[in-house]
Amino acid sequence: MQRAVVQGSKRGLAVLAGVTAASGMGLVYALENSVHASGDNVHPYALPWAHSGPFSSFDIASVRRGYEVYKQEEAKAEAADALINDVDDKGAAIQRPGILTDKLPNPYPNKKAAAAANNGAAPPDLSLMALARHGGDDYVFSLLTGYLEAPAGVKVDDGKAYNPYFPGGIISMPQQLFDEGIEYKDGTPATMSQQAKDVSAFMHWAAEPFHDTRKKWALKIAALIPFVAVVLIYGKRNIWSFTKSQKFLFKTVKGREPPKKSQ
Repeated sequence: MQRAVVQGSKRGLAVLAGVTAASGMGLVYALENSVHASGDNVHPYALPWAHSGPFSSFDIASVRRGYEVYKQEEAKAEAADALINDVDDKGAAIQRPGILTDKLPNPYPNKKAAAAANNGAAPPDLSLMALARHGGDDYVFSLLTGYLEAPAGVKVDDGKAYNPYFPGGIISMPQQLFDEGIEYKDGTPATMSQQAKDVSAFMHWAAEPFHDTRKKWALKIAALIPFVAVVLIYGKRNIWSFTKSQKFLFKTVKGREPPKKSQ
């Protein structure tokens, strides 16, 4: 009777743990897939990005075109033109020509200078924008292609623009991309949407340069899991088959009296 009660308690605990785990997973899913409703901006549509799959990699051609849109200069020549703050062998502060492995330098010396050059609003750090905004690549693409005429009743000050994908609708950055605004070196038609796609891919690559390497390691680890599982299961059976098959018997040896209790 006691064993049945214990087994019933264990089953109850298992069911409770399963329900709790399912509830927790449901909460996480709801939080990750919530609507993020807001009344002052439009939410971007989900787009089929080449790198969005669990084992998909960046479209490097698109990333390179995005860099062309972003700078439209030769990479090495541009890096050499930039002055990078560094130290010499003696620890003294110096400025040297940049190389390809250096980070992109800030075009403004400080936030006040950045704000003065951009209609009073300092531009944000774009190096992590693709990961910092809800919607990621979809948000960047929609923002770059979402400039519209302001609807009736919405006032847009001089030097600003209307973009429904930006919180509040009023953005200090004017429209940057236009059809045939640049000429791609590989001959790809430079439509506005193509440029926005390539810039979004480039910004995601800049924010997560080890994206493809991480997925390659995930594939390698996933390929090893079946072999590791076989070894662990075999080891467990080899150890526990001996442990579980043991039988202990206790009996009184004939000719010996049980020890007397001390008084």
